[in-house]
Amino acid sequence: MTGDNSGFSSGLKRRRKIENIFRIISLTITWVSVIILLVLLTHVTLQGFQRLNLGFLQNFPSRFPDKAGLKSALYGSIWLISLIFLISVPLGTASAIYLEEYGKKGILGKFIEINIANLAGVPSIVYGILGLAIFVRFMGLGRSVLAGSLTMSLLILPVIIMAAREALRAVPQSVRHGAYALGATRWQTIIHHVLPASTPGILTGVILAMSRAIGETAPLIMIGALTYVAFIPEGPMDSFTALPIQIFNWASRPQAEFQTVAAAGIIVLLGVLLLMNAAAVIIRNYFQRKYKW
Repeated sequence: MTGDNSGFSSGLKRRRKIENIFRIISLTITWVSVIILLVLLTHVTLQGFQRLNLGFLQNFPSRFPDKAGLKSALYGSIWLISLIFLISVPLGTASAIYLEEYGKKGILGKFIEINIANLAGVPSIVYGILGLAIFVRFMGLGRSVLAGSLTMSLLILPVIIMAAREALRAVPQSVRHGAYALGATRWQTIIHHVLPASTPGILTGVILAMSRAIGETAPLIMIGALTYVAFIPEGPMDSFTALPIQIFNWASRPQAEFQTVAAAGIIVLLGVLLLMNAAAVIIRNYFQRKYKW
């Protein structure tokens, strides 16, 4: 009996030792990543902050670093993000509702789930090739804001669908049963009870997806977004550029002055990203306070 207890104690000590080693490794990797991120942000801020001014946001791109601005890229990104939101969020949420509330849990349903999960990990350049083939050439949309928005919507749709499905699953079944008991149809139950209650989880997925979309460059380069635009897009069929494209263009130039301009552009891009995420977080927190289980 004593031998058994000693064996158990030694096994327990070994597992605790492995757990402590794993915790130390995880903390080390986490803090190294955070430090690298802080170093990069500090370097970009110190390099680009001196270039930030109102003229930088109001001027068009230029061959001269002191006159270069982000006006066309900023407006192009606003157009792009607005159309991506209008396309991907309703489509992704509707797809999640169908798959979770109406779809059958059979072989076909599992096949769709596996493919959606796989699509979320496909490299962005593949979506750029797909957008070039379908939207730019086959549908004849050209190198327009609409073609770019549709391409980027394909990129983030799997993320939104998976996040929305998880949010819908998190709503207790008692909510649905209570609505059915009072005579509500399935559609009324989803619209008035399930969807509002799952909105915080859906918005979490939307935040992650839109954050990825606003910083992607490869699909936009693939479909032919312009690197130099001296006008503001006035409609979805106009040519455009975006903040990542403009920053990439400046960073690839050999002049040291353009590196400073690129750093300032990165700060603006991060600011737009933070404002967009902050608005989504405020809406998500509102629904979290309103619907507590």
